[in-house]
Amino acid sequence: MFSGNFSMNKILVVSALSAALLLTGCQSVHTTSGGAVGVERTQYMFSMLSAQEVDQMYAQSYQKTVGEASNKGVLDKTSNEARRVQVIADRLIAQAPNFRPDAAQWKWEVNLIKSDELNANCGPGGKIIFYTGLIDTLKLTDDEIAAIMGHEIAHALREHGREAMSRAYGIEMAKQGAGALLGLGQDTMALADTVANYGMTLPNSRANENEADLIGLELAARAGYNPNAAITLWNKMSKVSEGAPPEFMSTHPASSSRIAALQAAIPKVMPLYEQAKKS
Repeated sequence: MFSGNFSMNKILVVSALSAALLLTGCQSVHTTSGGAVGVERTQYMFSMLSAQEVDQMYAQSYQKTVGEASNKGVLDKTSNEARRVQVIADRLIAQAPNFRPDAAQWKWEVNLIKSDELNANCGPGGKIIFYTGLIDTLKLTDDEIAAIMGHEIAHALREHGREAMSRAYGIEMAKQGAGALLGLGQDTMALADTVANYGMTLPNSRANENEADLIGLELAARAGYNPNAAITLWNKMSKVSEGAPPEFMSTHPASSSRIAALQAAIPKVMPLYEQAKKS
């Protein structure tokens, strides 16, 4: 039986190989401008995985989801709530080019699905889905809907999906290479998975969530929605998410951390909100 130190050395080699492959196969990408909130982190994407390819892959999945909702009679295109969501989306989408000009040419879509699910997303290329459960359960105001939707749009603008795919691909390549090179057993490789998950993947995911919060805050302010709604939103979310895993084991920041970061950023975007209200 190998000693613990020897096993840990193997895991460290896996992590080192992961980092090397990520750096070798990736290129630095500037997806968005920093904006008033100052999101400036350099991103790395696998050069073999283009934004266009990711957009096409997601568009197929999106259309499948929308089609299934339509077949089940839960795709809402005509209600007052659907029109409300569309108006808010249109105002936010109009501000997206402030962060990346090419977003003006994206094929944006917005769909509302009748479901108790507390969820919303905006996939690569500007494909938005909102669920009525989120609106109804939290009794969201227009400003709070804008806070959520701005956050989701920010994920698409920053290409966080492609970034996560690039990272996962690099780690998988490293695992396969290390397993062959070092003869790692299944138990050791499983432990390496845990190290990679908590040491690399989750912290980066939390960073992405923080970026989406900040850019979403600015998008909403530029669109004329009160940025303070982000605070009331997450106060509501914290009440319905009791029992969630601790922050260090979650891809989403704890509500207290999230609220503190948003409160610190609100003064940066408040002038944009005030200007939008005048126009």
